[in-house]
Parts: sequence; C-alpha cells; structure tokens
Amino acid sequence: MKIGNIELETPVILAPMAGVTDKAFRILCREMGAGLVCTEMISAKAVVYKNKKTALLGQTSQKERPVSLQLFGSDPAVMAEAAAMIDDWDFDILDVNMGCPVPKVVKNGEGSALMLDPPRAGAIVKALVNASSRPVTVKFRSGFDKDHLNAAEFARVLEANGASALAVHGRTREQYYSGKADWNVIKEVKDAVNIPVAGNGDIKTGADALAMFDRTGCDAVMIARSARGNPWIFRQIRAALDAREKGEDISDILKSPAVKPGIEEICQVILRQTRMSIEYKGEYIALREMRKHTAWYTAGCRCSSSLRRAVNQISTYKELEDLLAQMVDRKE
Repeated sequence: MKIGNIELETPVILAPMAGVTDKAFRILCREMGAGLVCTEMISAKAVVYKNKKTALLGQTSQKERPVSLQLFGSDPAVMAEAAAMIDDWDFDILDVNMGCPVPKVVKNGEGSALMLDPPRAGAIVKALVNASSRPVTVKFRSGFDKDHLNAAEFARVLEANGASALAVHGRTREQYYSGKADWNVIKEVKDAVNIPVAGNGDIKTGADALAMFDRTGCDAVMIARSARGNPWIFRQIRAALDAREKGEDISDILKSPAVKPGIEEICQVILRQTRMSIEYKGEYIALREMRKHTAWYTAGCRCSSSLRRAVNQISTYKELEDLLAQMVDRKE
C-alpha cells in the first residue's frame, strides 16, 4: 500500500491515541508488524506557540519509520503555519484529526466538529497540502451524530482538496466508542473516492481484520483500542494476511504461540516498553505512565487486580521487574 510517496510494507496501521501511542509503544507496534504508526495528536496552536511539551510529543525514532504525525486544529492558517514550522521534524506523513469526540476539542470547532463544516475541513487540507512537504491524510468518523451521517460526502471534499489517504472510524461523534462500528460507512467512503482508505472500528483479531477487508474493500485496517496492552494484534493480523495469501486456514494460526503471547513474553514486553520510556522520559514519569499500560497488558491474568494495586505503589524499575518476576514464577 502506498500513501503519496510512502510505501507501507503491510496494510495495518496503529491509530493515534492520546496518552497511549508514545514513542516507546509505537516502536513495539512497528516491530510487531504495524506498517505505519502515528503519534499522539498535537495541537497546531501549541506548535505555533512553541510549547515545549508539544515538541516532545513530536519526537520520533528511525526504529518506528514510517511514522505519521497527527495535528489538530480548526483554523486553516494556523494549521498551515504549524505544518511549515514542523516540516524539518522527522516524520513521513502529516495526518489531521477530524474525528476526536472529546468535548474540550469539539467545543473549539476541532476534531469531529469539523464534520459539521466540510468546506472548512477542505480548506484545512488544502492549506496543509500547500504548506507541507509530506502527504496529508485525514482521520474522521461516520458523522457527527445520527442526523449527520456525511462520511462519503466529507471524504470527497477532502480528496478534492488534496488528501492522499483517509481513515474512517465507523462510529459517530455522538457514539464516542459505544455500540457497534458501522462498516457499511467505510465501504461507502471507499466507493466514493479514488485515494486509499483505512477502516477503523471493532477489529480485535486477525479474523476481524480479514472480515473488514472483505466487507468494505478498504485498503488498510487501523487499530486503536485493541492495541492497548496488545501490540501482538499486529503480529496476528500479519499472520492472518500471510495465511490467506497462501490459501491456508487461519484458525490454527490465530491460536499459535507465534501470535498469542504467554505470560513470560507479556512481562518481557512490559519491561522493554518501560526501559524505552525511561530512556525517553526519565524513570519518574515513565513508571507512572506505565501503570495503565501494565493494567492493559495483564488484563485477564488471574491476579491482575492485585497486580494493578501493587504497580500503583512502585517507584523504581527494579521494583517493577521484581513484581513481574513473581507473576512469571506463579505462571499467572
């Protein structure tokens, strides 16, 4: 799959998630088989105002390339200024968030609020295409609410203004993450445009990914919440795609240890992510941010609730290492 001049080795993409898709996690997902990863969303205004924390969010590594950097904002001029300011940063694709449902974003006319104003959304894309040397992509939803299901029309506006690819989450802003994603909307978008389309929503296994490809005709699948504590989902989807290409039955492959980790591997990956996070952020911040990741990684383990309590009390990497070693010894 190709987005502008960027070739993806596999059509499986890690979605941007605030507080989740930092550099350490993106590297893990890329190693597990994601063809493209994306930064946490970055405010265009914060870039223009030279916010130091924003610059940290935009830091990338060669290990994760190709990587997409996601901006959000509602003013085409500010978005263009931000894009020009970050053009020397190390990333491959410039993505625009037009799907975030969070109230503080929506009330500023940003994120999914832009689906109520297609001309403004188109103007933003056009401004970014003119200001950036990277391909410009957009992530959006099926609509703002059930009375504004305009994804296909919205997609045509974005394409007409120069977007190189689109990602569609099959839920409205009104739904947030509840209910079932409407894959029919993804098919409608795919049929409406001539640029690549990634489908997002309710992909939890390799079998789900294959089903989305079949039902929507999408060019790629995008994984969000299902990747939290589970970067192996990319390994599983790649295995499913490879099996289908060879004409093999995927049922046995999806149960294989090669794509379904045991507790030892889970703990090893938690520690590796923690070490990378410490390198990038320091031990104090990294350990506190890893609390939620550890809870996601160990969800379903027999003593996950007691582990979560214990993780919330630790303050050093060695304490985390000892705690996870106890889990491995007990085979929990």
